Amino acid sequence: MKIGIMQPYFLPYIGYFQLLNAVDKYVIYDNIQFTKKGWINRNRILQNGKDTLITIPVEKDSDYLDVRDRRISSSFDKQKLINQIRESYRKAPYFNDVMPIVEGIVNYSETNLFLYIYHSVTQICKYLEIGTEIIISSTIGIDHSLKGQDKVIAICKALNATDYINAIGGQELYHAEDFKKENINLHFISTNPVEYTQFKNEFVAWLSILDVIMFNPVEEVRKMLGNYKLISPLTPKGEKSPLWGGQEGPL
Repeated sequence: MKIGIMQPYFLPYIGYFQLLNAVDKYVIYDNIQFTKKGWINRNRILQNGKDTLITIPVEKDSDYLDVRDRRISSSFDKQKLINQIRESYRKAPYFNDVMPIVEGIVNYSETNLFLYIYHSVTQICKYLEIGTEIIISSTIGIDHSLKGQDKVIAICKALNATDYINAIGGQELYHAEDFKKENINLHFISTNPVEYTQFKNEFVAWLSILDVIMFNPVEEVRKMLGNYKLISPLTPKGEKSPLWGGQEGPL
């Protein structure tokens, strides 16, 4: 059983969906502290050849509240965001396929920040034909006061994980030996460079998944989902991880 765990992000970059597609069960944290300057409620799209931020405004509240306790601001102008995305991508080759999905995501009536973002993730998964089971973290029967690696291991054990796959940025946070003691193999997924034609502009990398699906057919994006390296710290150098699935193989 391969498990992935991640925070909720609004229309994140393709690496988020590579991890989601690589596992059997994917846990999204709802009971994790909201960070104002993070990427939970914002992302980047292409506008006039440059990257620009799109943001879901949230109501002012305590900085210590979890994502599931934050509300979307009543000042959120959904039509303005839709128009911004429409103007940015109206000449993109797959605009007509993707724009109805964008409108459904942005116009979703939920005001709870977590549920709004959760819905956006599920809609992108549906479009990309990703069938991974997605689980909300607070529904898992563990001690939710645990932090960091201890909480991750507890979630993995509760879901009978044999393998835990984390984004590459967690290499300094998690230790393979600690997972191995619980009979769980630790792996890190590293996205290979992804490049495609963005109109006639110089390519701008690592934008929202919206950018990827506006310029590429689903079949091509499906191929991109497998374009990663899988790093397994306890795998002897030169050998492939037993979970190897990336086109380039492990580092």
